[in-house]
Amino acid sequence: MDFLLPGNALEDWMTAVGVAIGSTAAMYVVRSYALRRMHELSRRTATRIDDFVTKMLAKTYLVFLLAIGVYLGSMFLVLPDNYRLIVSRCAVAALILQLAVWGDSGLRAWRNQFLASHGDGARKASSTILFFMMRLVVWTVAFLMMLDNFGFNITTLVASLGIGGIAVALATQNILGDLFASLSIMLDKPFEIGDFIIVGDALGAVEYIGLKTTRLRGLGGEQIVFSNSDLLKSRIHNHKRMLSRRVAFILRVAYGTSEAQMARIPEMVRAIVSARSDVDFERAHFFRYGEWSLDFEVVYHFKSPDYILHMDAQQAILLEIYREFERERIQFAHPLSVIRVAEPSDPAGGWLPHSLPRGSGLRH
Repeated sequence: MDFLLPGNALEDWMTAVGVAIGSTAAMYVVRSYALRRMHELSRRTATRIDDFVTKMLAKTYLVFLLAIGVYLGSMFLVLPDNYRLIVSRCAVAALILQLAVWGDSGLRAWRNQFLASHGDGARKASSTILFFMMRLVVWTVAFLMMLDNFGFNITTLVASLGIGGIAVALATQNILGDLFASLSIMLDKPFEIGDFIIVGDALGAVEYIGLKTTRLRGLGGEQIVFSNSDLLKSRIHNHKRMLSRRVAFILRVAYGTSEAQMARIPEMVRAIVSARSDVDFERAHFFRYGEWSLDFEVVYHFKSPDYILHMDAQQAILLEIYREFERERIQFAHPLSVIRVAEPSDPAGGWLPHSLPRGSGLRH
């Protein structure tokens, strides 16, 4: 062996080979033990991190371990500088590739688990693009690190990629804005498929969330299309995520209602609303003298966000109030105007005879 690498005796070669094989075997045994333990842990727990680590460890390849073992064995040999540099760079390259494989495996495991729990067609495209970009970043960084490891000057390459990326971003900024808005919707989830939302003067159920647009189905049956970036710039009212509905309405009672009836109305409304188990009564007050009515404000909270059930409850409450008003002979107010002709003895009407033109026809 001395003619291959002068200065290394047979014992040195045996030591180097033994260290290379032994370290490779030791790393493989540790990998197998850790993988078995992680398998057992992932079966006992409901967390996802151990599943990701298990799948990453399963992608630890023997060739990468062997490259590290050869590097460790080479430390027991006298090597020329260029040989030692090649061995060390190969070991570092193997380590970089192994880290990239681990990262790629973890991202793919995350993607599969994400699609299994959020596998609707609308989110599938956005999540696929997101994970593809993340995997591309991992392999791009690994590729640049390998080039740098083998002595290539990547400064110019990185600068040119940066300038090209800026040019592409400027040319496609609207498309990229909608794409990143789609990714934001996927991750932050301000709304989901089936949610009823209001955006400005448009309202409807979310029907599709795509890479560029989000589409609603309006109440009239029409489809409303939003750009994702414009949608996230707006204030979104998500009605499906309401825990309860606050309901307020006004009862208009006719002038001439007696004081006893007026005092009875809030208690009557309280009893009607509180009798329902799906409603929390808040208040009922006489709060205003209207132009043609005496106004009572009623407020309660319906315990479900379902709009149809809310309307059923409100209808039942209003019908019961109507029945009680009929039994108590309380009249609802109607818009009307009353013209009153004052008598001469009325202090407010003393002006009338002097203000009427001759021949007006009114007698006083």
